[in-house]
Amino acid sequence: MSKPENGSVLGRARGLAREIARFGAVGGLGVLVNLGVFNLIRQVTDLQVVRASVIATLVAIVTNYLGFRYFAYRDRADRTGTGRTRELGLFVAFSAIGLVIENGILFTATYGFHWDGPLASNFFKFTGIGIATVFRFWSYRTWVFKALPAQPAASLVVEQRDGQTATAPDAQAAPPARTPETAAN
Repeated sequence: MSKPENGSVLGRARGLAREIARFGAVGGLGVLVNLGVFNLIRQVTDLQVVRASVIATLVAIVTNYLGFRYFAYRDRADRTGTGRTRELGLFVAFSAIGLVIENGILFTATYGFHWDGPLASNFFKFTGIGIATVFRFWSYRTWVFKALPAQPAASLVVEQRDGQTATAPDAQAAPPARTPETAAN
């Protein structure tokens, strides 16, 4: 199967489509977790709507981080300690903004318009999740799980016993290495 060039429009479109699909799979699971925990809390506790929603969103954020890091954006992993700390810090910051967007819509509907029945709460929670998802997709791919720079293709250079280099047949020829004996000439 031939692979499109990295810079081609078709190649970039396919890459973006794969990224959106993986993001959607993780996000879909996150929505199920979010709505499930939200409705469970609403059924078994007397917590107010927005407080239950914030707790559910926090549980979904943890689930989503694991899914994004180890599934959707596993190819963009910065394995250094500072890279992982930076990634987690940005993820938490942008997730908090998404939490405010999501729960701000629910808060406005519940306390601003008094639309606080179970159906209305789920509708506005779901609407908030949808709007926050657009923000999260943009921010995660732009700032948190940035594409790693492309690594240049390594040439196969084999060091021979006498200090001179030889290349593999399909690699480009490299200039001979300077040794102390050749430097004197």
